[in-house]
Amino acid sequence: MNADEHPVNDAPAGAELERKIYDAEFVTDDTPRPAPSGIRRWTPAGRRHTRTRIARWLAGLLRRAWQSSPFVRARSVAAYRMRKLPMDVARLAWFVARGHWRWLVKFWNWATYADLRADARSARLAGNTEARRTAQELIRSDAKARWAKVGIAVRRIVVAVRVLGPVAIVLWATDSWLDRADMWPWLADVYTGMDAVWSVLTVAGPIVLWLAPLAWLVAAVFEGRDKTPGAGWLVHPERDDNDSWIDERMISVALAHLGITPLNRFFKDGGALAYTVAARKDGDGTYAQIRLPLGVTADMVAARRPTLAANLGRASLETWPTKGEEDGLLDLWVADKGALNGGAGDWPLLTDGQVDLFDGVPFGLTQRGLVINAPLIGANWLVGGRPGQGKSACLRTLLLGAALDPTAELWVFVMGESPDFDPFTPRLARYRMGMDDAVAEAALQGLSDLLEEMERRGKVLGQQPGRPPKVSRKLADQRHLGLHPLVCAIDECHELFQHPKYGKQAAEMAIRLIKRGRKYGIVLLLATQSPTKDSIPREVTRNISCGVAFSVADQIANDGLLGSGKYRAGIRATDLRMNTDRGTCVAVGVTDATFELVRTFYVPFEDGTDDVSPVIARALAIMQETGRQIQIQTPDRLEIDAAPVDHLAAIAAVMRDGRRVRTQVMLSRLAEHNPAEYEGWTFADLTAALTEQGITPVKSHGNMAVRSEDVTAKLTARAQDTTGEPGGESDGEDTETRGGNPRTSPSRNPRSDQRKHPSGEAGEAHSRLFDTPENPRKHGVGTSAPDPLPAVDSPDDWGSDDG
Repeated sequence: MNADEHPVNDAPAGAELERKIYDAEFVTDDTPRPAPSGIRRWTPAGRRHTRTRIARWLAGLLRRAWQSSPFVRARSVAAYRMRKLPMDVARLAWFVARGHWRWLVKFWNWATYADLRADARSARLAGNTEARRTAQELIRSDAKARWAKVGIAVRRIVVAVRVLGPVAIVLWATDSWLDRADMWPWLADVYTGMDAVWSVLTVAGPIVLWLAPLAWLVAAVFEGRDKTPGAGWLVHPERDDNDSWIDERMISVALAHLGITPLNRFFKDGGALAYTVAARKDGDGTYAQIRLPLGVTADMVAARRPTLAANLGRASLETWPTKGEEDGLLDLWVADKGALNGGAGDWPLLTDGQVDLFDGVPFGLTQRGLVINAPLIGANWLVGGRPGQGKSACLRTLLLGAALDPTAELWVFVMGESPDFDPFTPRLARYRMGMDDAVAEAALQGLSDLLEEMERRGKVLGQQPGRPPKVSRKLADQRHLGLHPLVCAIDECHELFQHPKYGKQAAEMAIRLIKRGRKYGIVLLLATQSPTKDSIPREVTRNISCGVAFSVADQIANDGLLGSGKYRAGIRATDLRMNTDRGTCVAVGVTDATFELVRTFYVPFEDGTDDVSPVIARALAIMQETGRQIQIQTPDRLEIDAAPVDHLAAIAAVMRDGRRVRTQVMLSRLAEHNPAEYEGWTFADLTAALTEQGITPVKSHGNMAVRSEDVTAKLTARAQDTTGEPGGESDGEDTETRGGNPRTSPSRNPRSDQRKHPSGEAGEAHSRLFDTPENPRKHGVGTSAPDPLPAVDSPDDWGSDDG
């Protein structure tokens, strides 16, 4: 109570205080008091209401989660798996059984040498005694090695028992006879450690024994599983090359869906492909080598290349299945996506560098992204493809590389109006360009001169110490021998081989050069856009070293450039797309590989851009530094007899698929076909020509006529007489009659009746030969044979007029 709450006592001191009584009421804690303002009372009803609201919220949350897409998907998968549970259990049981069977088969093959015995049987059936003997020796040696390993293992066990047995007995006896307290401290510690190890083993042993059967079942299931891709995230993990990644399982799945019956049966029986080379990164793609099952060849897979490419998610151009060393080995190279779309880049020698032709010329990039040094010495080239796909540019690149070798001599003949090689003019020893007969005659003269040079070089090689079999870099550097590289390029060579007057002799000379000239440093480069059996002699394709095919239209052109059987083996330039794959070619012989998909280097010479002339200027500067010279000299003109007219072929041509043609109609058609030959022919001339071929005109409806079956029969009989087999060509070469050199050399000046062509005559002004002012030999084809060796007193004479 405060002081002001007490009554003031005004009584005097010592007086008795008067007691006052106050009305009051005692208050206890049990008496309800009103709650302070703003505070809510927590009643049982409120608690129940709160719990209800929380439960409703949780129920709504669970309902939304249960109805969400992930949970719906998970529930559907779980329900599906529950429905499939019996089938899954049966499948697992089948995997276990098949896994044990595969283990048994592997053990049996290992124990009985089944693979080596199969090789021995195959060798016996094939008659290959060497392979059979090798397989049998491998079986015997491996059997001896196995028993030797068993002996080594037994010996090691015996040694271990002999060493550890006495130690164990001593430890047991010591522990039995002595108390741990009486032992040395270190010995007691040893026994304590052994007790701890034994305790761990007693605990872990039963666990291992229980888990071992489970591990065995898991291993059996893994061994017996289907060899197909599993979950996508296992097959396609996240990685930088995810779009381009290829592995063995993907290849196996792609092969399993090719529709090849023996291959389908093999996979259906649970077979697994054997990869002799596992899928691995190889340049700009993936390479693998597969041993195909019985009844399947690599050609069968190559024939389904578009399907295989689709199964692997690639374009046909990016998928290359080819035959390996055996018909049952499949070499598969799959390019990374888009890796082949880019060009090859700048030519490595565009601004700097020099070339040694004996080492090759930078030609392009392989499908693996590696630079190819194209071989020229010891090789001949046939380049072809549809117009505008890079044929001439490829030939130009090869010649540019040859020009950067100061010892090389270059000849170029262009059978058409094309300025592709005009910048080479200062570097060329001979150059003719045009469509007239003079250019064809000059090309034939060049082939004849090359044949004579080949014979001369053969004599020179025979006189060298050791009689070297071919020209080497060391011999080519000796100027007085005249064995320097000689490169002759003929663009649009089909125009030369199909020339009515010079074609036959040109083909025979080219075949002889291709067969023999490579040993003497003479290189022939042929380019064509018409690679058919009529435009390119078959012997040229058969004996050519390097075949290059840009985009071609059909199988005939493909095999005409790359060789017989290449299309069937999966080496196909028909898959190259017109214009899209310009500059990309399929090449054989340029490396040790079966084929190469090459993106060729491109040195521009078009639309005001000339990167060729600076290279030629650099080549001339290199020649000047090394003391080489190019001198202009006109070669002797070759006298060529006109090819005789084939009357039987002309008659067959004017038959025009008719069964019978009246002789009067045939005379008029012959006059249209070849006016110079048949313009003045009469019935007597036609009858004489037919009689000479063994054909007799017959009378039909009152008129004399020629039957087509008679003409066809005579043509077939003549072909058989020529080749020795129906419809073929002679593989042999009669050196007395085929490709012979002319024996006379007429005047150098062209005939007065020879039609001139501006381009051809302009090119004649640049007809040059490598030589020095002092030339001891005279060029040309004369009645006397040329000297086998140049004069020794002319050390600078490294080239000659005749080669």
